[in-house]
Amino acid sequence: MSTDPARALKSRTAEEPLARRFGMEALEVGPGSAAVAMTVDETCLNQFGTAHGGAIFSLLDEAFELSCNSHGTIAVALNVNVSFVAPAVAGDRLTARSVEVTRTRRTGTYDIRVTNQRDELVAVCQALAYRKQDPLPFLDD
Repeated sequence: MSTDPARALKSRTAEEPLARRFGMEALEVGPGSAAVAMTVDETCLNQFGTAHGGAIFSLLDEAFELSCNSHGTIAVALNVNVSFVAPAVAGDRLTARSVEVTRTRRTGTYDIRVTNQRDELVAVCQALAYRKQDPLPFLDD
């Protein structure tokens, strides 16, 4: 693996079962930030023919996971507040961008925006992470 948390996290996303299931691609991972994309397919649709909120949530949660763990220590979600503002449909390419707003020794707050291929806003999110002191277990010593 790598000693660089961002590089290791990006690499591991390609192996993560849920990310693979949704075809997620980690586009960028940096200190306190991440961008993850996926294309909505028919398996992501709800009974009304639009992207299921759970599929969109999974995408933004992946970006959140990468950004809050990018400092090299384990961080886990405490609270995630999502507002869905526009529908996505099959064929839409969605990108979730997570940006760290504040970080203390114990918590981090993140703004996450999900947009489609036309840069139209699909969802917005505010998330709070609990920052453990344990290093990411897959980093090389």
